[in-house]
Amino acid sequence: MRSLRSVFCRCLGLLAMISNTLFIVEENALAQSMKKTGENSEKPLLVGYFPQWGIYNDPQYLVKNLISSGGRPLVDQINYAQGFVTDGHCSVADPNADLNTSFTAVQSVNGKPDLPNQLFRGNLHQLWLLKRQFPHLRVLISLEGKGADFAQDAQPENRESFVRSCIDLFIRGDLAPGIRAAGLFDGIDVDWEYPHEEDAANLVALLQEIRKQMDAVRPGLTLSIAAGHSPRMYEGTDMGVIGGLVDQVGLMMYDFIGPWSRTTGFIAPLLPTSGHRGGTVDGSISAYLEAGVPATKILMGVPFYGYGWRQVLADHDGLFQEGQSIRGDRPYSYIEGLVSKSGVYRDPDSAAPWLFDGDNFWTYEDPISIQRKADYALERGLGGLMIWELGEDNPSATLLRAAHQALSARRAVREASPAVSTGGEGTTIAPSILGVQDAQHMR
Repeated sequence: MRSLRSVFCRCLGLLAMISNTLFIVEENALAQSMKKTGENSEKPLLVGYFPQWGIYNDPQYLVKNLISSGGRPLVDQINYAQGFVTDGHCSVADPNADLNTSFTAVQSVNGKPDLPNQLFRGNLHQLWLLKRQFPHLRVLISLEGKGADFAQDAQPENRESFVRSCIDLFIRGDLAPGIRAAGLFDGIDVDWEYPHEEDAANLVALLQEIRKQMDAVRPGLTLSIAAGHSPRMYEGTDMGVIGGLVDQVGLMMYDFIGPWSRTTGFIAPLLPTSGHRGGTVDGSISAYLEAGVPATKILMGVPFYGYGWRQVLADHDGLFQEGQSIRGDRPYSYIEGLVSKSGVYRDPDSAAPWLFDGDNFWTYEDPISIQRKADYALERGLGGLMIWELGEDNPSATLLRAAHQALSARRAVREASPAVSTGGEGTTIAPSILGVQDAQHMR
């Protein structure tokens, strides 16, 4: 028995070695086959952030979830969150999730389990398998870290070597000893929250250096940034210059209100409404357009999560009332389960929903409000929608499907029979977009 076990183990080792060798050969072919297909003004993009931490969720959110319910990805581009910016270089943020976790046949994109001695595993291997099935799907690495680290790495004396570390790791694909995956990532998303005025010139120079080094490896890679509510958050920065350097500006159009507020409201209001104080998605997008960012490069951020308050006053069905905030956010998959126990209300200007059961209030997005935002994005000629984040949808991908279907609808059809006006005074939502229950509870 010991002899047979030894033979069996040697066979497994040989299979793993063959598998790893084939991977190295195939990754060169895949890298050569990748073409830049993202920036197409005729086809607004649907971009979704994939949560690295999804394997720790209950239930797990895996790369396979992107295709398990629909047979193909509903997104055009995945921004993988996240790669770390720390100690002067880029690094794999969670080696266990990214490279070490073994997936079973049921969990795997291709229905095959990882072999015991397989070197390349984890989420990144699953993304690799996904791209083999869908070569036109684009995957970006989202670089995240402390603002102070970005500021230090963007300094002239550090910039070139810092960017080189990011390019070597994620674009050339030298992920770990023995693991090379050139072609896995089709670009870089920079999430620097937020540069100060003294960082303005270095932000521009950093993006220029990333572009330069990416082009040297493979022309046509995508460079994007995740941006805050207002250009004013980037003190001293010419956003028109930024817009000329990058392919995409993903506007984080959420958290206009949250647990830090004692008053209820909308997490991501598209348009101003009576009683609302603060910013709106429309106002933010207009500000970026006025700052010189091309509309076709703007991705409107849409949250797949919401916020809640308890002990809320019943006036105006709980909207814009004082209450005790519930700590943290909750995914749509959780909030959806509260609908049957609550009244569903909707703002007529933004089509934004809220729940109120006489005590608890929740602000969130649903298929109707997402369709409204997709219509707005089409009407203003934006580059598309950006989702934070995919793992917070329900198992049926209800919100993602709504976004996909809305963006896929022909612009000509919408212009011939518009369901929603472009905003401003007297904005109305046609009953065809609203469910009967929602129409009855419109303010």
